[in-house]
Amino acid sequence: MVSDTPNSSRPPRACPICEKPATGAHLPFCSRRCADLDLGRWLKGDYRIPAVEPPDGFSEEDAEALARGAEETRE
Repeated sequence: MVSDTPNSSRPPRACPICEKPATGAHLPFCSRRCADLDLGRWLKGDYRIPAVEPPDGFSEEDAEALARGAEETRE
């Protein structure tokens, strides 16, 4: 764990919510409020990685053929 004490050689990290210096009690956040806001964002699904789902009936053979076609267009 990274220490944000005054003796640390690095400056304190900024809170990802409000950009104030993070505190040891709520790392990586500056306060309980910012930690709770972040938790709420996770629970609502605001943080997600977009993914492209293959259509129904899309087989492994289809995926391999699509990959081969992409490789041929790059050459």
